[in-house]
Amino acid sequence: MGYIEPVDSPYRVPFDGSFRVRDAPTEPPKGEGGKSHKKDNKKALEAAQKRMRRLQRKLYAHDHYAVLLVFQAMDAAGKDGTIRAVMTGVNPAGCQVYSFKQPSATELDHDFLWRVHDCLPERGRIGIFNRSHYEEVLVVRVHPDYLGAQKLPGVDMDTIWDERLESIRDFERHLARNGTMVLKFWLNVSQDEQRKRFLDRIDEPESNWKFNSGDVKERRAWDRYMSSYEAALDATSRPWAPWYAVPADDKAYMRRVVAETICESLEKLPVHFPEVGEKELDEMKRLRKELVGDGE
Repeated sequence: MGYIEPVDSPYRVPFDGSFRVRDAPTEPPKGEGGKSHKKDNKKALEAAQKRMRRLQRKLYAHDHYAVLLVFQAMDAAGKDGTIRAVMTGVNPAGCQVYSFKQPSATELDHDFLWRVHDCLPERGRIGIFNRSHYEEVLVVRVHPDYLGAQKLPGVDMDTIWDERLESIRDFERHLARNGTMVLKFWLNVSQDEQRKRFLDRIDEPESNWKFNSGDVKERRAWDRYMSSYEAALDATSRPWAPWYAVPADDKAYMRRVVAETICESLEKLPVHFPEVGEKELDEMKRLRKELVGDGE
């Protein structure tokens, strides 16, 4: 089996390894973001939400394809809020969200991809990974001492990251061959905007609960994270599992782009509502007469 042709977008990460973080915008194009355009972006998001509800019903009824949405970002980029905003109104029966944090002892006793397998969406459903298997080539690459807890039989630091990226490529291609559409979003927030959002979390009492001192510690490794993101996106953005590096400094614009990209991708799936055969139609007509008669 092949894969569904990915949606074109100015934010789609090239498939040839030419992506560079320094060239990826963190702000919307001029004239599409900011307060003056917030209302337009919110209206566009609402329109996309309606489209998605219809498309999800068709995906669920057809029951041949699954969709996996992967969200990665630096802290305070807006992953949680984007998932909540974009998926508003989607039938919970056809959608599932998983967050991947520090691996458990059981997960550490398996290979690094093992823990995501049980969380993959079934046919007809949309699965969402809030962080994902990519943590193993992002945070673990920035903090290679974490590898010690994984009890690997042998680690060659010159090859391990390329090997893991190759495993991810193969894994995602396997999913695509078996009917899972994989869409990956890197919410690209600038270092300055992240600083402002951290300060807001400290200064606004109702946002204090969001603040984690460890996030500031991770911020100090910004350059190493950017290098790891660049390597990961370059190695794994492929036609069967594209990455979209979406500007995240303007939340309204970012959510609109993500929602519209998902909708356009779902519209490419060859799904339809199941057709009822003549025999079933005749039986339905007979039962309808019976039901109408019961009400007389």
